[in-house]
This record gives sequence, C-alpha cells and structure tokens, in this order.
Amino acid sequence: MAMSHREVVQALSGLMLGMFVTILASTIVSNALPRIIADLDGSQSAYTWIVTTELLAMTASVPLWGKLADLYSKKLLIQISLSMFVVASLVAGLTPNVAVLIVSRVGQGIGAGGMGALTMIVMAAMIPTRELGRYSGLFHAVFGLGTIGGPLIGGLLVDTSWLGWRWCFFIGVPFSLAAIVLLQKTLQLPRTPRGPVSIDWLGAVLIVGGVCDLLIWSTLAGHRFAWASGQTAVFVAGGVLLLALAVYVESRAKQPIVPLSIFRNRTVSLAIVVSVLVGLAMFGGTVFLSQYFQISLGKSPTVAGMMSLPLIGGVMVSSTVVGQLITRYGRWKAFLVAGSVVMTGGMLLLSTIDAHTPVLRLALFMAVLGVGVGMLMQNLMVAAQNDVPARELGATTSALTFFRTMGGAVGVSVLGAVLTAKVTSMLAEHFGATAAGGTAKVPDLASLPPQVLTVVQDVYGEATGGLFLVAAPIALLAVIAVLFIKEKPLHTVSGDERRAREEVGASTH
Repeated sequence: MAMSHREVVQALSGLMLGMFVTILASTIVSNALPRIIADLDGSQSAYTWIVTTELLAMTASVPLWGKLADLYSKKLLIQISLSMFVVASLVAGLTPNVAVLIVSRVGQGIGAGGMGALTMIVMAAMIPTRELGRYSGLFHAVFGLGTIGGPLIGGLLVDTSWLGWRWCFFIGVPFSLAAIVLLQKTLQLPRTPRGPVSIDWLGAVLIVGGVCDLLIWSTLAGHRFAWASGQTAVFVAGGVLLLALAVYVESRAKQPIVPLSIFRNRTVSLAIVVSVLVGLAMFGGTVFLSQYFQISLGKSPTVAGMMSLPLIGGVMVSSTVVGQLITRYGRWKAFLVAGSVVMTGGMLLLSTIDAHTPVLRLALFMAVLGVGVGMLMQNLMVAAQNDVPARELGATTSALTFFRTMGGAVGVSVLGAVLTAKVTSMLAEHFGATAAGGTAKVPDLASLPPQVLTVVQDVYGEATGGLFLVAAPIALLAVIAVLFIKEKPLHTVSGDERRAREEVGASTH
C-alpha cells in the first residue's frame, strides 16, 4: 500500500536529521582544524589526514552499505550507521592525541557513508520514482544547511572559551541519538521476503583496498611526491590490480557487493560516467572557493561561509522546482541536459574571476553553477533508479554515490595540485624561485607587507579562476554523456512494491 504524503514526510524526518548530522561532521571541522592541530601538537600532514581519512572511509564503505541494504533491514542498517557515528564522535571529542583522532575519523566516515547511501536507498524504497522530485527539496535543504552551518558553528564553538573545539565532535551526538529514536518511531518499511543471504567479503576487501589505494595516491601526489614518479606508478599499479581482482571475484560471486549486471544497463553506466565527471568538476572547483574568499578577497572565515549561500541556494531552488515539474509531467531528460549545460556555463563564468571581481557578480556566477548542479545531480539518481530491477536499487544507488564521491576526491587532489603549481610559478615570477620556494603552504595574510599582500591576493585570484577553466571541459563531457541517456517513463509505485511484484513474477515462472 502506498504511503501518504504526510507519512512520507514523517518517515523522512529521522532520515533528514541523521543526514544533517553526518554532513555537519564533514564541514564543522574546517574552521576548527588549525586550533585542533595546535592543541594536539600535530603536523601539517596530520592536518590533511584528519580530513582525508573521513573521506576515504566514507567513499570506500558506500558499496558495502548498498549491498547490505539489498539483503537486510534498511531501518536497522541506518540505526547501526548512526550508532557507529555516535561512538566515533565521542572518541574524537575525547581524543588525547592526533593518532586517536584520525582513527575516530575513520569511524565517522563509515557511519557517514552509511547515511549517505542508505538515505537515498530508503527514499527509493518507499517513494515512487515519479514522486521523488517532490521530496528532493527537503534533501537539498538539509544538505545546504549542513554545508553552510558547519563552518559557522565550528568557528563559534572554537571561539567560545567554555566550549572549545572538542564540541565540534560532541555536538552531533545528541542529534544522532534523537535521529535513531525518531527513525524507530516513524520509519515503517514493509518486510520483503529474503532468500538465502551471502556476502562476498573478499570482493568487499578488494574494492575497499583498491579505492583506498587510489584515493591515498590522489591525496599525496603533488605534495609528498610528483605525479609522474615511481611512487605514483606503485600506487596506481596496486590500485588497478586490486580493482581488477575485485571485478574477477565479483563476476563469480553468488551475491556480489556491486552486481556487474548494473553496468550493462546503459542508463546506469552513463549516469555513473556523468557522476564521476560532475564530481571531478564540481567538487574539484568549488572546494577552493572558500580559500579564494579568504585570501583573494580578504574575507573572514565566517563571511566566507556566508558567501557560499548563492551556490547552495541555486542548488536548493532548482532541485525543488525541477523535482516538482518532473513529478507533474513525468519527463526528466530535458532537465538533465539543461542542467549539465547550465553547470558548464557556470564553470566558464567562474573561470573569469580574479581578486577584483565584484561580490554581486561572483554571487550571480555561483548561483548559475548551483542551478545547473541542482537540475542535474538528484535527477541523475532518479533516472538510474528508475531503470533497474527493484532488487538492485541499493547497489545502483550506492554505485552512483560512490563514483560521484570518488570523482570529487580525485578532483580535489588533481585541481589542488594544479592550483599549487600555478600559485608557485606565478609567485616565482614576482619574487624569484627562492622566495617562492615555500608557497605550497597557505600564506598568513596578516604577516605580509601591503605590497606583497596585493600580489598574493592577485595570484590566488587568477589561479582560482584558472581552476574553473580546467573544470569547464570536464563539465562539457558530462553534457555529451547526458545526451546519450535514453528517457523512459517513471515508475508510479514505490521500490518496495516493485520488488514484491518482481518476486511474485519470478516465483510464477
């Protein structure tokens, strides 16, 4: 029996609260990290790993969560992921040193990976594909609130003497516990009959190992060693070998972690390609905007957080409006094409920014990018979920989430290396190679003489614009891939109803 709109909203309340907490955990430490590293006597490399380990764990765990969702209670899995997040957050808040903090961030990442994958899977299970657009605005509102609120709350906690940076980790605990209780009361998913269950643990280990290998390489390359080096060859060869073995093992497994059959589906394969490209272009470019606001434009961390509002607002508004239109008319491909084109246009507009770009013009460019991303990202998931058997909804959803995050991680590393190289070479032109030798480190603007400060701001402004010029052709490739996705009518029954019908049909043959 289909759920009413009120029942769906009630069921989503616990999901959205859990989602908010895990997004907040990813963003709240950004302004607190300098203080955390200083208090724990950590190094610059520890600074990077506190962020990277969570991303590694989150990305690598997504396929496993997706597979488990196809086999076990989705409600229970969400509560387990939130429980893991609570334990890891408590350990992080009580940490005596950097090593314990880094380990706890792995636990937070695994919990966050579960929430990220399972939220979309549960929505697909209880809401018909055609109706998903009605609720995408809620999802993006929570995402925007967590993304914007995280740095602001983190800065406030660090600057409040009787709280301090440890509360950046403690603050999520009561919300997570509330989400677990709320989910128990509001999320009622029908039980679907299950056959014999087996999990391909060898395949899971190989996938996680291969992904972590490549993500660690993309994080270290350009900083610890050159992109073209012996270390790069070892990392890439190792990652490719592990993933090749994973494909072999998965092809022979009874119940693979990632069913290779989903890649034979044209819509899913193209959606994965687009997800990787969007991750590369979108995350790779926009993650450096906060640095641009603070260094080139001289804004404070709090103001820099507020300046991302046009981007998040564009995503929220366009995803909500387009979701409603898709629900009403049942057509979606035109919005995917338009979204990818607008996203590419936003990248090209942002490629023109420098240290003297007016704030209003910058806000307009960011809003254009946000509108394009909002039209594309969520509806790409809808198109893929609509075109697979209900029994593969978990694997398909987690695959798209996984590849988008993977693309984002690689994009941040690659474009970060491009930014570092460009900044270093441009500063060398102004001050000489010796003076610019340490420019891979972010400068302390307060300590720079006025003449040097102006040059540094101009350099970072021009270099950031150059990043979007690199990202724009990647976004254009996404436009081409979207054009080849075939539009199919959207299902009018939920994923669980579809699965029940499929299993009844299979038992009669």
